[in-house]
Amino acid sequence: MEGVLGNLLLGFSVALTPSVLAYAFAGCVIGTLVGMLPGLGPLAGISLLLPATFGLNPIIAIVLLAGVYYGAMYGGSTTSILMRIPGEAASVITCVDGYAMTQRGRAGPALAIAAIGSFVAGTLSVIALMFLAPTLASFALRFGPPEYTALLMMGLLVLSYMSGGSMVKTLTMAVVGLLLGMIGIDAMSGYTRFSYGVIELSDGIGIVPVAVGLFGVSEILLTAGQPTPPSVQKPTLRQLVPSREEFLLSVGPIARGSVLGFLIGIIPGSAHIISSFVSYGIERRMSAHPERFGNGAIEGVAGPESANNSAATGAFVPMLALGIPTGPITAVMLAAIMVHGISPGPMLITEQPELFWGFVASMYVGNVVLLILNLPLVGLFVNLLRIPYSYLYPAILCFCILGVYSVSSSVVDVWIMLGMGVFGYILRKFGYDLAPIALGLVLSPMLELSLRQSLAMSGGSYAIFVSRPIAVTMFILAGVLILLALKPLIFKSKDWRAEVGLDEQG
Repeated sequence: MEGVLGNLLLGFSVALTPSVLAYAFAGCVIGTLVGMLPGLGPLAGISLLLPATFGLNPIIAIVLLAGVYYGAMYGGSTTSILMRIPGEAASVITCVDGYAMTQRGRAGPALAIAAIGSFVAGTLSVIALMFLAPTLASFALRFGPPEYTALLMMGLLVLSYMSGGSMVKTLTMAVVGLLLGMIGIDAMSGYTRFSYGVIELSDGIGIVPVAVGLFGVSEILLTAGQPTPPSVQKPTLRQLVPSREEFLLSVGPIARGSVLGFLIGIIPGSAHIISSFVSYGIERRMSAHPERFGNGAIEGVAGPESANNSAATGAFVPMLALGIPTGPITAVMLAAIMVHGISPGPMLITEQPELFWGFVASMYVGNVVLLILNLPLVGLFVNLLRIPYSYLYPAILCFCILGVYSVSSSVVDVWIMLGMGVFGYILRKFGYDLAPIALGLVLSPMLELSLRQSLAMSGGSYAIFVSRPIAVTMFILAGVLILLALKPLIFKSKDWRAEVGLDEQG
């Protein structure tokens, strides 16, 4: 304990120097803006800034890129809450209740709780990073292709069970997402599938055009079809502050999201996206009033926003302790460290203590900077709602088109966005949840690759999933979820038979 605190003091002596503070602040500002712009996201922001770090001190370089990373986690919630447009993929689920709160005139509290939850989760996960990094990272190393397959399958079933609605409908939407994710080059054979001669589809369908179309464009179509346009919101200062009840309802989801996000974050993959979906499902299932979810439940904002920020920090555990990136974002950051001649891995903590502990301390500083940046701007963000919808919606549509086009300069992506907008509009008319499509699209390449790698390891035998303790445990849990989901149907069947028996007796 004393050693950790002493090292942390060393880290703060590095992180609180004027140059490191300035770059931490710059990274947080850039990250917040990147998170708010549809189509960019943390990966694009970090990739664009990477060349600018080559001449910098290694500590400053990693602090700047980390600021962009968790700044984007903060900023992504803003457009999700105000306009139902996810700034980045992890904020997709925030659209559901965040935007519903905006429609009820509670956009200010939603933004404030998102900022507070992100700050608390970020701080708690940094504390966990200090104490638990070696142990958790070694556990994550035990995951091979069979474990990933089981984990992803269980993740889809957890989402379906926790959704609170029809498990069949939720799984149907997840399957649609999985099918969309199969478009493009096959990772194992190199052949292009389902592109039908469209060269732009050889890289697959990106999450950005799908998410912006499903959640942004479909909302515009749905609102435009209403007989009377929504009234223009004019929030007062009092409306920007969360009520005591909203604070109390958010405490549990923030705590659970912080723990859940960190644990999921250490596992390779799109952890910040998966954790936000799982957190939302857990909060909905645990709620005494699940019917409020989808209609402006503050828990539906607090939990996912805490989880995705905590997962962002958790992703640094294997990166710093073992030199293993858990996804494309941490891979780019790892490259930034290696460019400066530093070898990441178990020896980093002992050989470069200033870098490791300075980075950890800078994350504390970054969370404070982001809280100071975001809370005072809540009123400014909410004032966007004073713009009449007749002017705002065309601007949002142009914003969506430019954001999606800027990702890969592809007109095909714009058509995908518009097509998904129409598709999402139709699905919402029939009462389907759109979030599982986005999750299925994200998980599809990882699930397919891990499944085929597992079968390649076993010579085509599915017995490999039974012979691995972690994998079989996860499949058992998945089976339990299926049984729990079928339980109401079984009881309904028994009730129906009982009623028939009573009628026959009568």
